[in-house]
Amino acid sequence: MEPSSGSRDARPAVPPVAAVLPAGGSGERLGGATPKQFCAVQGRPLVSYTVRAMERIGWISDIIVVVSPENIETMKSIIEKYGHKRVTVVKGGITRHRSIFNGLKVFAENEFSNHLLQKPEVVIIHDAVRPFVEEDILSKVVMAAKEHGAAGAIRPLVSTVIASGTDGCLDHSLERSRYRASEMPQAFLFDIIYEAYQQCTDYDLDYGTECLHLALKYCKTNAKLVEGTADLWKVTYKRDLYAAESIIKDNLSQQVCVITNMKEVVAQVGSLLCESLQSQIKVSTTLCIHLQNILSGQCYSFVCVNDTKCAIQETQQLLDVLEKSNISLLYPVVLILVHLDVSENISFSIGMEELARLKKFAREVKKKNILVYGLLIQYK
Repeated sequence: MEPSSGSRDARPAVPPVAAVLPAGGSGERLGGATPKQFCAVQGRPLVSYTVRAMERIGWISDIIVVVSPENIETMKSIIEKYGHKRVTVVKGGITRHRSIFNGLKVFAENEFSNHLLQKPEVVIIHDAVRPFVEEDILSKVVMAAKEHGAAGAIRPLVSTVIASGTDGCLDHSLERSRYRASEMPQAFLFDIIYEAYQQCTDYDLDYGTECLHLALKYCKTNAKLVEGTADLWKVTYKRDLYAAESIIKDNLSQQVCVITNMKEVVAQVGSLLCESLQSQIKVSTTLCIHLQNILSGQCYSFVCVNDTKCAIQETQQLLDVLEKSNISLLYPVVLILVHLDVSENISFSIGMEELARLKKFAREVKKKNILVYGLLIQYK
């Protein structure tokens, strides 16, 4: 068990929050030879989306991915390829509970790791095949766990639950309004869930599925139930992969980042552009001096507004950031360059030499899945 090769972000001063992602399933219900967590969605393994959802949240200090022994190298290669940070790969057990227990041991048992990670105050447990988890629900279950000791997301039941008798006929049904479906994420005070796993029986480890129940059974901790959102569903069947792909495509097409500099005319045009786009898609803005901020979200479309005097410099700076980020390994990145000619004379301020350089940039980065388009506007 080894941490990934990526550098770790600065740790917060407060006790950290960590996440354990069980990813050791065989994918029997999905069908096919590849476990569902490693199935490609838009060219990227499903587990990578879930890791990305966790690592873009700064207050999660460590991400533990628990995989079956035969998939350890596969998971490490995914971490390396997509540049995931703060991730440790752990060998899983033969059941879900045993795998989660192994993930928790990284923080408490030297014999299970080459080194101990800092023990978190709160640990999140989340399925690796639930890629659409957002920071809002993670924050809610973490805060509830700090107060109550344990917390978990729930959703209304879609279908009525019935019980059958030994003869295969209906025995009774449950009143659907009184029950909820237990979902992920769940969060626990680390000491509570770790103690629960230490005390539970082999039967619990081999046949149990509900972490909240272990906290209640062995630590007398009543979990706070937090209403979850509709996007917490779990990829289980093959049709779910198609649904996941559709959601990802839709998310990508609905976001754009507008990049400007400090000059008044550039900021003005950038502001007007944002106003016109906001009614149609999700728009964020940033300054050229804060280029690293554009990588904190999952945006693959950018509009860079600048004036012709600094067009080459700012374009090169932006392309360098995009290339180093590796985000184009997943999807094509679209960059629209809007150069403003604010000169007094009605003439093109960008000469043929500069235009040739921009075209050269576009040809070079196209090989790296970055598509560059240019627009020159005379602005008075």
